[in-house]
Amino acid sequence: MAQIKLDILAFGAHADDVEIGMGGSIAKYAANGKRIGICDLTKAELSSNGTVEIREMEAREAAAIIGVETREMLDLPDRGLFLKQEYIRKIASQIRKYRPYLVFAPYFEDRHPDHGACARLVEEAVFSAGIKKYDTEDGRESHKVNSLYFYIINGFHEPDFVIDISSYMDKKIASLQAYKSQFTRSADSFDTPLVNGYVEMIQAREGLFGNQAGVTYAEGFKRKKPLIMNHDLFGEER
Repeated sequence: MAQIKLDILAFGAHADDVEIGMGGSIAKYAANGKRIGICDLTKAELSSNGTVEIREMEAREAAAIIGVETREMLDLPDRGLFLKQEYIRKIASQIRKYRPYLVFAPYFEDRHPDHGACARLVEEAVFSAGIKKYDTEDGRESHKVNSLYFYIINGFHEPDFVIDISSYMDKKIASLQAYKSQFTRSADSFDTPLVNGYVEMIQAREGLFGNQAGVTYAEGFKRKKPLIMNHDLFGEER
């Protein structure tokens, strides 16, 4: 079976999760030739604003803005992302299909339960995808991901590391603005935090992360295992 190799595969519970957390980093790595994919676990069918069809169109537009090569949606139930073997298997199948070097998922601590549930499912799937005898029912060979990192969606969490996105903040903002149904207030909008200055709040947060690191804008990430430095503390290759 032919294999498709990605450098990064980012998972989100809903379309727009990945762009909120790491749209600038994706734009940066895509511009530098990395192959990147996004997998949305649900259709976000319970969204207060927009429809499934509108959100799918917005997701395609946003992905194009930041240079995503492929985007898939698994059609798992919105607000039903429970820790089921069936769901783990579907996510593991995506990992084996695209064989990414790095996988990203939402950070566990978030006001939206689906984001934390997505993190737990992806963590289980990353482990299972690397087990030779684990059956994903599609005949794909096992694949061990090099690292799993977690991007921050809602709120502020002290990051374990940041990525400088100063030159790509405009693309991140443009990708979020593609989700007009979610972030643009209209006469028909249901009043949610997303239509009340949410994009501006994200920009301010990335500005704060950047300020802490000595750059203009940065995105923050969490991890569970130590980060290996390929250079010593003086910036020399080891």
